Amino acid sequence: MATATVILDGGMGRELQRRGAPFRQPEWSALALSEAPQAVEAVHAAYIQSGANVITSNSYAVVPFHIGEARFAEEGQALAALAGELARRAVDASGKAVRVAGSLPPLFGSYRPDLFEPQRVSELLTPLVRGLAPFVDVWLAETQSSIVEARAIHAGLPEDGKPFWLSFTLKDEDTDDVPRLRSGEPVAEAAEAAAQLGVQVLLFNCSQPEVIGDAIDAARQTFERLGVQIEVGAYANAFPPQPKEATANDGLDPLREDLDPPGYLQWAADWQARGASHLGGCCGIGPEHIAVLAQKLGS
Repeated sequence: MATATVILDGGMGRELQRRGAPFRQPEWSALALSEAPQAVEAVHAAYIQSGANVITSNSYAVVPFHIGEARFAEEGQALAALAGELARRAVDASGKAVRVAGSLPPLFGSYRPDLFEPQRVSELLTPLVRGLAPFVDVWLAETQSSIVEARAIHAGLPEDGKPFWLSFTLKDEDTDDVPRLRSGEPVAEAAEAAAQLGVQVLLFNCSQPEVIGDAIDAARQTFERLGVQIEVGAYANAFPPQPKEATANDGLDPLREDLDPPGYLQWAADWQARGASHLGGCCGIGPEHIAVLAQKLGS
């Protein structure tokens, strides 16, 4: 029997900026948590209204990379709790059976596996988990560039019975015939690691849509070879290819005109045809995109 398609939400930061919410670097989407929390809740509500079955807490930028070491030490857990509360409040107000995924971001900078500091993982992860825990249904380690950080985040999670979802970001350029994470590690190795960690859903996000199809194929082939039942999904961004030295959210990159809702739908339909059961969007993909996915591809 075919697996029902789960519709995820879209990007938060770009949607806040588009709506005129407080938005600047380096805080990115975390700025609105303290200066305009009602705007964050409104974006969550827009995605739910568009048909999302899962929304993601606005905790992605609640790390020292964005809000600074001093502020994170003082306010990190409270900001994470507020992010979780705003998502849960939007779900409760909707009256719909929508789940909240607790976003656990790259702890040391997006797209930068070279900045990973294993000795600091607990220091940065624990406040996020403690703040989010009362409000989330799923733990989502997203935009992970390397297997080692994904393993470290999983090791720092509580044994609370909540599903663990893992999302990797992929190399956009200088690719060979093997789909790879931004660390250079093959997707097949990442899928094997996901199976070892007991991941419920393996996703690919914040990458060009052009590189995601092959990653889905590689992951599904790996799971079939291992004899494990792990669902696969994707939520691409709307950026041009990001070079190797890029850092995600280091500025407002232009958005691709071809990735309007109908254009993005074509990619998502291809991922669904390849066996992806979880479909959504990342940076630059908004509620209007999610509405089309829900209408055309949702269950």
